[in-house]
Amino acid sequence: MIPGADEYDVTVDPDPAAVERLLAVTPADVSAADELTFARNVFVPLTTACRYTCTYCTYYDPPGRAELMSPEAVREVVRRGADAGCTEALFTFGDDPDDRYTAVHDQLAEWGHDSIHTYLREVCEIALDEGLLPHANPGDQTREQLATVADVNASMGVMLETTADVQAHGGPRAKSPGQRLHTIRTAGELGVPFTTGILVGIGEDWADRAESLLAIRELHERYDHVQEVIVQPVRENERWTGGSPGVETLRRTVAMARCALPEEVSVQVPPNLAPVRDVLDCGVDDLGGVSPVTDDHINPDYAWPALRELEDIADYAGVPLSERLPVYERFLPARLRSTGVEPADPPAEPDRWISARIADAIDAGDDAGERYRAVLSGGAAD
Repeated sequence: MIPGADEYDVTVDPDPAAVERLLAVTPADVSAADELTFARNVFVPLTTACRYTCTYCTYYDPPGRAELMSPEAVREVVRRGADAGCTEALFTFGDDPDDRYTAVHDQLAEWGHDSIHTYLREVCEIALDEGLLPHANPGDQTREQLATVADVNASMGVMLETTADVQAHGGPRAKSPGQRLHTIRTAGELGVPFTTGILVGIGEDWADRAESLLAIRELHERYDHVQEVIVQPVRENERWTGGSPGVETLRRTVAMARCALPEEVSVQVPPNLAPVRDVLDCGVDDLGGVSPVTDDHINPDYAWPALRELEDIADYAGVPLSERLPVYERFLPARLRSTGVEPADPPAEPDRWISARIADAIDAGDDAGERYRAVLSGGAAD
């Protein structure tokens, strides 16, 4: 039984036989992708407050040190991103920061908000006004929290990390795999195109990795909403000295992900955190969001690669490199797709996946709309 599944009423039960089949997968069982994609984004860390204290994470600051980005600061960052040709505003903050941090809660109240999610809605609107499509990754969320911001996001996400009960999540405020799965399920119920993933090397074993991937697949098969799965190795930093997984571990895990997931779900490996060239033949087809103007605030020791580096990775693989939007094209209405043709594996009920607010932004006649459509037509990366 996955820890926390009963508490959060999540019915996910990976078949033991499927786990065994996945454990037998090797890189020789998969093929390299025909194309690599990436998104051009700005990273907007609304606050470094978080109720969790995971031992591998440098993102969170303790109470008294965490601050909240102001609307003016957010507008400045996203405006710089739009000027640099970005299409995505990646909003992050720790799980329920106003639950544990009095100063954050008080600041939100001063700005007229009763929760971080109503503030997230405001800054997503700012991003849309300035010409970027929001992609929010605010950790575990209730149905009410997700519904508060879903219509102003092109896509959203949360890392499952693992279905295992690992010591790295321990302590009085431990992460619950059941709660993570509940968030992923709720996104499916609300029709939110979703990104998730696993974190490799935090104390899980091979069976845990297989179970985590199969749990994601099971939820996707119910709701058709998972657009990509990130396979991310933990990296050493000032809080984590437990080592990072080796290349062979990463290669096998990526191959397992490609075998576990349906073809329409992309497999991403972050190029600033992993030796991507060493896993390209294992089924990687996406290099994630990279930013020309902001740092990776979750992994500040590991800089984003420049676009030239991404091009070099694609050249090494012998495949084309294409820019994408934060929402994958198969979730868009037919009139917004690059060809106007239904993809081979479209999600069920395609018109429910993005709101009129997001569709109108992509279809607008302004500079931002032209930038989005240039990405869809394959003409934006340079």
